[in-house]
Amino acid sequence: MRTETFRVSTSGQMSLPAAVRHRWNLDRGGHVDLIDLGFGVLAVPAGDARRLLDNVLPAEVHYAAVAAEVDPDLATT
Repeated sequence: MRTETFRVSTSGQMSLPAAVRHRWNLDRGGHVDLIDLGFGVLAVPAGDARRLLDNVLPAEVHYAAVAAEVDPDLATT
């Protein structure tokens, strides 16, 4: 596992690395789930977000973390 930095365009687009697209069977495009954690964004294969959050981060912990952030965009999360 490694981390990489990517540029996000002014329209909000970014590209996944070819190795990730291949591993997730997205060579021809497709969907991913984005999880807004309040302090960052996590991309996972489509359909995995809810299961991942339920297993890793109980809802009350996530809601408390989001509520503690001083970010008006998160007020509606």
